[in-house]
Amino acid sequence: MSEAIGILGGTFDPIHFGHLRTALDVAEQLNLDHIRLIPSARPPHRDQPQASPKQRLTMLQLAIKNNERFVIDDREIHRQGDSYTVDTLLGLRQDFTDNPLFLLMGTDAFAEIKTWSRWQQLLDLAHIVVMQRPNERLTMPDEYRNHLAQKGDEQLASGKVWSLVVTQLAISASEIRAKIAHDENPQYLLPDAVIQIIGMLGLYKK
Repeated sequence: MSEAIGILGGTFDPIHFGHLRTALDVAEQLNLDHIRLIPSARPPHRDQPQASPKQRLTMLQLAIKNNERFVIDDREIHRQGDSYTVDTLLGLRQDFTDNPLFLLMGTDAFAEIKTWSRWQQLLDLAHIVVMQRPNERLTMPDEYRNHLAQKGDEQLASGKVWSLVVTQLAISASEIRAKIAHDENPQYLLPDAVIQIIGMLGLYKK
């Protein structure tokens, strides 16, 4: 049986428990073999990362060192041009031809999915997993409404939309960067090892 693979992209500037806990929730609920954390090099829809690609990769390595279910995938860092998710999925589909792929995203990102490059191709390449906080309402584009997953479809390679309730952790990377810039303590928002390397590198200071 092919391994089921989760995909979580982001700037990870820095990686924090909101990323890690929700990804683990999805991995356990869908029984995924591993989650690939893919740092974005040049995100087209948001401000560019403050930390360099090498620094963000170092923070990721420290954050996941005790969980074998997480894997770092740096393909976007090495690719030229803007970091479009559809291009990443095309590359992953070449590497994992028959594996079920699950693209993880939050409800806000899913609500804006029509603004993504070639968004109609996403379900040809992967399943979409929308990570919902408790009591959060999911708004689904009409084009995806008929793709809601039914139990047992997780063995298909792509083509379904899954909605999963995950642990509510209201943590944002921008909040963490602001705390560090104002000399406030970010402890318990992200792994201690990541806090230490941020301090050593002097990241996010004014």
